[in-house]
Amino acid sequence: MPRTPDRKQLHLNAFLMSTGHHEASWRLPESPAGANSDIEHYKNLARIAERGRLDSLFLADSPVLMGDPGRRPAAKLEPTVLLTALAGATRHIGLIATASTSYNEPYNLARRFASLDHVSGGRAGWNIVTTAGADAARNFGLDDTPLHRDRYRRAGEFVEVSTKLWDSWADDAVIADKDRGVHALAERVRQIGHRGEFFRVDGPLNVQRPPQGYPLLVQAGSSEDGKDFAARYAEAVFTAQQTLEEGTAFYKDVKERARAIGRDPDGIKILPGIVPVIGETEAEALALDAELENLIVPEYAKRQLAKRLKIAPEDLDLDAELPEDIPTEDEIEGAKSRYTLIVELARREKLTVRQLIGRLGGGRGHRTFAGTAEQVADTIDHWYDSGAADGFNIMPAVLPSGLEVFVDRVVPILQERGLFRTEYTASTLRGHYGLPRPANRLFDEVDLGAGHFGIGLAEAR
Repeated sequence: MPRTPDRKQLHLNAFLMSTGHHEASWRLPESPAGANSDIEHYKNLARIAERGRLDSLFLADSPVLMGDPGRRPAAKLEPTVLLTALAGATRHIGLIATASTSYNEPYNLARRFASLDHVSGGRAGWNIVTTAGADAARNFGLDDTPLHRDRYRRAGEFVEVSTKLWDSWADDAVIADKDRGVHALAERVRQIGHRGEFFRVDGPLNVQRPPQGYPLLVQAGSSEDGKDFAARYAEAVFTAQQTLEEGTAFYKDVKERARAIGRDPDGIKILPGIVPVIGETEAEALALDAELENLIVPEYAKRQLAKRLKIAPEDLDLDAELPEDIPTEDEIEGAKSRYTLIVELARREKLTVRQLIGRLGGGRGHRTFAGTAEQVADTIDHWYDSGAADGFNIMPAVLPSGLEVFVDRVVPILQERGLFRTEYTASTLRGHYGLPRPANRLFDEVDLGAGHFGIGLAEAR
């Protein structure tokens, strides 16, 4: 599509995962063996993404060892710690970390994200997840995962408490008046006094209000509960959609849910994941895609698929389609939307288990696209103009090379079409996404009341 100066610009996030999103990427000669715990590797990736003027980078996480460590690098550094280091290695790009509402407490997590926002100068984002899986539950003294709906109820209250804690300091609380010996105005710091179904939190937070007010709030669930949660709280949504029709339906659904509860739908940015495999020619891209698929160890992958489908590995025949008698979505307690996506993909395209494993190897259900830089830009442009996305979660199959080729070849095409920035124009992550700084609900919208500490405004004067 030709350059159009008034075209609305899309948003691009780099989803970073050790040697890349393809499960066999670590087996390529170029892949660094210790990438998953190498800070210099991640600094390099962050600088590449920033060179491309991307809005943000994102780190997934879970409070459990994910997958079979024999299959691919499985160990991960804690993301808020890693992003604190990356804040010092970059100047502009946003820094989004996943953190679970199931196995954290609001006070500690709100403090961590407020700290990251201060350290980075207003570039922090929180990907809010409700962790599923009995293996994670057993790391926290539970026998099994709480029910899906209960996890989302807890998550909603968790976000409410966190935002209250970030609001517990007024923006003008700190005056640092050395002559009077007053560092902060006490009536501008207050308790939140939260009493709810899941949490009892007095506050205030022991970190002053973050530069962005709140870190950018991101969500990645696509179940019915997940979409309701996104409509109420999320400002960006990472989602997995295989077809344009599915993408446009999801986009419309979430935006309409937001409108129905009084939110501006433009205040939620929808970013489907795409795994681009890029070559100088289409044939070269397809060859790289095939090379990666051939490096998958089928027995490892079959065990992972069986675990996802809640069936025994021996019930899967690599050269047959999925069995008919697998659980329904209603019987699945964790990652409902991803389960449905995988099953529908297999049924729709009549894939054998071996073929399904190959399709999932690059992005675990996210859309994989192999082609030239121009073809990748075309598919991004088409989805964007068709109302299926406000931007994309870029998931390179191989790192760092896949991110480098996206930044150096695809981004310039999007810039030439007027679809993406050529320079950063904002200093915060919210600014990159075109989102406002939230008002302080405890000070901007209500009377102060009681609950402050120490010396007050009158005494300071």
